[in-house]
Amino acid sequence: MADVRNLATSKPTMAATRVAPPRDRYIDRLRSVMTVLVLLHHTAITYGAAGGWFYNERYPSAAPSSILLTLFVATNQAYFMGFFFLLAGYFTPGSLERKGYARFLGDRLLRLGIPLVAFVFILGPLTAAMVAAFKGNGFWRVFPDLWNRVIIINGPMWFVQALLMFCVGYCAWRAAFGTPLKQSERTPSPVPSYIKWLLSAIIVGAISLAIRQFVPVGKNVFGLQLAYFAPYIFLFAVGIAAWRYDWLRQLEWKQARPWVVTLIFAWPLLPISIVIAMRVFGPGKANFGGGLTWPATFYAFWDPFVAWGLIAAWLLVARAYMNKPSQFWSWLNRRAYAVYIIHPPVLVGISLLLHPWIAPALMKFAAVGTLSCITTWLIADPFVRIPGLRRVV
Repeated sequence: MADVRNLATSKPTMAATRVAPPRDRYIDRLRSVMTVLVLLHHTAITYGAAGGWFYNERYPSAAPSSILLTLFVATNQAYFMGFFFLLAGYFTPGSLERKGYARFLGDRLLRLGIPLVAFVFILGPLTAAMVAAFKGNGFWRVFPDLWNRVIIINGPMWFVQALLMFCVGYCAWRAAFGTPLKQSERTPSPVPSYIKWLLSAIIVGAISLAIRQFVPVGKNVFGLQLAYFAPYIFLFAVGIAAWRYDWLRQLEWKQARPWVVTLIFAWPLLPISIVIAMRVFGPGKANFGGGLTWPATFYAFWDPFVAWGLIAAWLLVARAYMNKPSQFWSWLNRRAYAVYIIHPPVLVGISLLLHPWIAPALMKFAAVGTLSCITTWLIADPFVRIPGLRRVV
């Protein structure tokens, strides 16, 4: 890892350079934090939030706990997977330039393709079988049933699937239209203005709304929810540009503050709109996911206006407070990818074991979420120590 530097006060060198700056600890730590949020996100769906997951002990309703968990999930959905794509995009051009096309794509197939295949053929069916057995439908019959019906379960590995596609797409674009690898340079350039980010939020929201006329939220196409892909593609491209122009090191609060203010005003509009929609359309009848209704239009634009502020705030807070050497953070970071891969059967298993426990939804969410995070990281530990496997996870 790189030596710690005072990034908050350092000034970027404006001369072009081919030398990649040291890798900052806070970026890896942000990926670990986002991984925790992924686990808690799926735990929230287990106990009443809106969304798709392997096992639902409680379903979305007008109960206060369900509304709170749905707000938590909606807030996560607005930015955290897009944040993953931004961070992945940030490391993509540097890796490509170091390795070249063949080695880079081979590495991506190894690190992304093998876990995706393992989940589709092993972990996904295993998790579904656990739920089926709990419901009395048998464990082993799930595997041939999925095979015969040609049902592919990619679960949270849709992100890996999409990232592999993005990487292939970037390589194709770079080879056809981009600067040749040996001639490429990192040229620091000022972070775009608030007006440009505002325009990008409006455009991303409009594209999301257009996509959702054909593919509403909740509908999968080849295992991908295309309704959310406008911000994903945009943020992956932003990550690439952030590496090229050194935006993350130049980002300061004076640039992020307008978006944090925007976030403060924009976020409460979602619970307000949910309450209004429940009164106008009735509980559970408002369509936020597709069409040209006002709830769907509002939700499509709400996402980027919340996401830009949350991402900027996380980057600055993490850079200021999460960039010091720490063995514990290093341990967490090294296992975060394995945790992301294996967390579905662990989370579902703990949820099923604690099903007999009678407790409020929020209490079970907190308990199961905490236990799942601890257990999954502990289970992931030996995977990163096994020769051969450690190259993948």
